Amino acid sequence: MAAKFGTSGLRGLVVELTTEVVSAHVAAFIKACPTGSGLYVGRDLRPSSPEHADVVMRTAAGAGLAVTDCGETPTPALALAAMKAGAASVMVTGSHIPADRNGLKFYTPTGEITKSDETAILAALAPAPRLPEKIEAVRHDGAGREWVRRTIGAYGPSSLAGMKIGLWAHSAVSRDLIGDALRGLGAEVIQLDRSHTFIPVDTEAVPDWARDKIAAWVKEHRFDALVSTDGDGDRPLVADETGRVVPGDLLGQITAAAIGADIVVTPVSSNTGVEQSGRFSRVVRTRIGSPFVIAAMAEAGGRVIGYEANGGVLLGFDAAGPAGPLLALATRDSLLPIVATLHQARAAGTLSARVALEPRRFTAADRLENVPTERVAGFIAEIATEEKLAAFFSGFGEVPVATDRTDGFRIACASGRIVHFRPSGNAPELRVYVETEEPGASDALLREAFSAVNRWFEPSGGQKPRTG
Repeated sequence: MAAKFGTSGLRGLVVELTTEVVSAHVAAFIKACPTGSGLYVGRDLRPSSPEHADVVMRTAAGAGLAVTDCGETPTPALALAAMKAGAASVMVTGSHIPADRNGLKFYTPTGEITKSDETAILAALAPAPRLPEKIEAVRHDGAGREWVRRTIGAYGPSSLAGMKIGLWAHSAVSRDLIGDALRGLGAEVIQLDRSHTFIPVDTEAVPDWARDKIAAWVKEHRFDALVSTDGDGDRPLVADETGRVVPGDLLGQITAAAIGADIVVTPVSSNTGVEQSGRFSRVVRTRIGSPFVIAAMAEAGGRVIGYEANGGVLLGFDAAGPAGPLLALATRDSLLPIVATLHQARAAGTLSARVALEPRRFTAADRLENVPTERVAGFIAEIATEEKLAAFFSGFGEVPVATDRTDGFRIACASGRIVHFRPSGNAPELRVYVETEEPGASDALLREAFSAVNRWFEPSGGQKPRTG
């Protein structure tokens, strides 16, 4: 993939994220966007992240900004610390994508960059500036602890007492902090499978090998739940006491209800149970991506919460937790949905019992990797015709009755099931989402959809895309 800049930041192969490319984009951000009291910089655990972070800090210092180095810290912790200090921030991370790729996420003192910020940054893009060899950056090692304290203060030190929680550590930069938070809330925590090699974990499309490991760990240790995050700690992963992964949009639904939200903003890919629950005065649907969610949250105002199908929750108002205040953090966060859901599970007896209280709508998602963007566009354009659409779905017994082009191509079937295709916004991938009335039916429909997709791609020759 070529280095690409958008509202979600800069992404690309490590070999393409040269000093010049990184520095030019950071300089354009500083020129085009407010930076407040300076620039906070954090990074994930990828091998390339320290070098990229050094370029970010030298660029900022060369532009005359006060630089604060937060080191290895989760994205929501960095954003929280920077916004509290009235500063801009840059997170060096490729999120859930493999270690041969990396990226930068940009934040103004008020939060993630917007679509208008993106336009301004691209307009300001110029050749990379000359960088100083050495700089003086203030070291701030407490951003992660502040993030943890925010949630413990809201829920209290005994809110998860009696629960035994597994923590899949892998290479998530949040791994130790998540454990600290859960122990601070009274849970027993056992950390598993800590890795010194970066492992890409996509919480929205958890692969079978990871699901099998999670189920085995839960059974072996008799956990009440198992939790994890993606690489930079802004997307949660939660499995129940049977080892089954709870979809991210269900985590968002449960969290929204738990903290007393009135308005919910969520992308079109999230399941429709949030409307069926009747708990909220309004549900706003957006394109996929936190910038679209944030924009709709700002427009809605009031007691608004946003979440995505990957489980990341954005809190748009100062809420009240069971033990104290929970200040707004309108950027994607993993810790709040983990804790809010586990707290609800403790009250319900088990996590599966709490999930069963939600409307019976279940999603599943996966992706075809290494698919050029033009091939994805060609696939969607072809099946969007009435004749091709009917033929495509006849292969697995579904009858399309309505379509939605908000983001990609989302098809509602006569059975009430939903199939949604869209190109990834930050990788050469075709994303596939399904929604059904039963979790097992979602897995089956996803397999059928992938079989149909593969039949479409095979005649074109070449290597068939691989499921993630």
